[in-house]
Amino acid sequence: MQSHRRPLKILHIDPERLWGGGERQVIGLLDYLSRSGHESHLLCHPDGALVREARKIGTKVHSLRLRNDLDLGPVFSVRRLIRHESYDIVHFHTKRAHAFSLWLGSAAPGKKRVVTRRMDYPVRRGWYDRYLYNRRVDGVIAISEQIAALLVEGGVRREKIRVIHSGVDIERFKDAAIASGDNGAPVIGTAAVLEERKGHRFLLEAAVELKRQGHRFKYRIAGDGSQREKLERLAQSLGLQQEVEFLGFVSDVPAFLSSIDIFVLPSLFEGLGVAVLEAMAAARPVVASDAGGLRELVVDGETGLLVRPGDSIALARTIAQLASQPERMRELGEHGRDRVEKYFTMEKMARENENYYYDLLEGPVSGIGTAGR
Repeated sequence: MQSHRRPLKILHIDPERLWGGGERQVIGLLDYLSRSGHESHLLCHPDGALVREARKIGTKVHSLRLRNDLDLGPVFSVRRLIRHESYDIVHFHTKRAHAFSLWLGSAAPGKKRVVTRRMDYPVRRGWYDRYLYNRRVDGVIAISEQIAALLVEGGVRREKIRVIHSGVDIERFKDAAIASGDNGAPVIGTAAVLEERKGHRFLLEAAVELKRQGHRFKYRIAGDGSQREKLERLAQSLGLQQEVEFLGFVSDVPAFLSSIDIFVLPSLFEGLGVAVLEAMAAARPVVASDAGGLRELVVDGETGLLVRPGDSIALARTIAQLASQPERMRELGEHGRDRVEKYFTMEKMARENENYYYDLLEGPVSGIGTAGR
């Protein structure tokens, strides 16, 4: 933090219970801001994983339970909190938090509101989104160029948007061991919340095709979510009981990545893809969908391989080809790690959030900013 800039007081709002890439970004940001002399408070679900991680780094936590986008129950208590604590910035980190911001009234003079948009779903071109992003908040952080473009297409004013890519703590993955496989069988892994948009079923369909072709691969699926039971039944119906292992939520991601040979993320929609960044930081070769912000992370043929979303046959073919080329796997992994170290570190992401806070407080921000490559 530059010496002439006063420390800030910031309220971060993330009411989700599940732990995912977005929550890892929030913790990384909170940690950086604390080390830089700022005071951050977190408003989050009292039973979620986020509250535990925030307390580990000394962040003051307030409880917020939101049942849905129209839950107005906590509005008055949150208004009182904001008035009482005199925050400089209120930062809304999730879609549900964005909706909640509509009901909090106007910000006091000199106080700013910012939202982070992580998902690449199209923005509806209607009054709600235009009013929310153009009138009720002062700035919008898009975590990829893809999301920024969708916001503009949906009617959000370009000058309201700053592109700040997500980041990872690359030191955390430095010692990830070189995978040796499972009794000689290459291990294909993925780590993502088990929701339909992540495309896990296409990986299972690809696994069936690879098995039919005689490939002896193992599959490790890390993560939890609403689709877990459905995916486990699908794996069983496809005859993959011996090949596929569902691990549930995994807290030690570097250890998980050290246990696999190839990382696959077959998403249908993806704002950016923190899981891919983590795999690249661990020098794992990546096969990912050519969807959303993933194409901003993976340089096809240089730091990983991209396949058409929803195409399980192409996914199977790409996995088989890559698994047969150990030297190429090593090169893709090394180039991927170099790319993360240059463009997608947690420190870089957090510093650019901090700079945006000051830009918003100090005056109008012109043009669409970018964390750029």
